[in-house]
Amino acid sequence: AILAIVTGFVWVAEMLNTCIEHLADHITKERHPEIGVIKDLAAGAVLIAAITAVIVALFIFIPKIL
Repeated sequence: AILAIVTGFVWVAEMLNTCIEHLADHITKERHPEIGVIKDLAAGAVLIAAITAVIVALFIFIPKIL
């Protein structure tokens, strides 16, 4: 169940990242430094969610492997 939760969290983070990027592109197509920072932060949130999911998986599976 915990793996399903963290996997879902990664998917939700990715969907929010996609929404933020599309919204930012809709506001302006020009390159804007502040919008770039917002997009980078959203992508960073997805990365943190994915790393968290991997750590949880390691906590679950390493004891079973050893």
